Amino acid sequence: MNTSTPHTAVISPVLKVTDLCKHFGGVKAIDGIDLEVLPGEILGIIGPNGAGKTALINTITGFYRATSGHIHLGDTEITHRPMHHIGRMGVGRTFQNIRLFKRMSVLENVLVAFKVFTEHPWRSIWPGQHRREVMEKAMHWLSLLQLADKANQSAASLSYGDARRLEIVRALAGSPKLLLLDEPAAGMNDSETQQLIHDVQKIRAHVGAVMLIEHDMNLIRQLSDRILAMDYGKKIAQGSPEIVLKHPEVLRAYLGIESEGDQP
Repeated sequence: MNTSTPHTAVISPVLKVTDLCKHFGGVKAIDGIDLEVLPGEILGIIGPNGAGKTALINTITGFYRATSGHIHLGDTEITHRPMHHIGRMGVGRTFQNIRLFKRMSVLENVLVAFKVFTEHPWRSIWPGQHRREVMEKAMHWLSLLQLADKANQSAASLSYGDARRLEIVRALAGSPKLLLLDEPAAGMNDSETQQLIHDVQKIRAHVGAVMLIEHDMNLIRQLSDRILAMDYGKKIAQGSPEIVLKHPEVLRAYLGIESEGDQP
């Protein structure tokens, strides 16, 4: 008879942030944040304007240098690595304000993100196996998000929703272990937001994990496995959507009400 205790499998996080701080003079944009993003999960980040959400993404991606604390991508510490190194290691992102190369085609906007070209730019101008393979992969990502028929159009000609979608495709082209989406539904109408929800549900199978900043609570509720709520650079709640969206501190800080009974 085997009386030994079975081992519990330990799941290593895709991203682990420990006691992270980012100060701008006397302003504490991030103040001691701890978080983990687990494989296959979508972690939603919510909070009022100025809570430190985008500062958190900017610090994780190396756009800002952390004042203190630690950031690990898998087993590798990336806290003080340059931004382009972090990107090549598998961290992709989108921005609040759309950042496309508007004079380039939709397809060209995707091609520039592939690692084979960012590490060896000369390969992008020489025909050969690398270019053919990358073209096929780029068209695969465009097809996934319903943009393949617009591949040869100018990026400037896209509708707002399609431009947002192209930013996500470009981030996917880097084969990210972690995809950071910074308010992807900003400026979208209801129909575009519903399409975005469908798109994110599709792409989660193609990345290691997703971290999603958003003000749209319907989108956050539908997509997030867990939610982390921030205010004044601090974590005020973390857990399932059902728990966090009813948390008294979240209701007070984010929704501006004192209790669940006061909701409009």
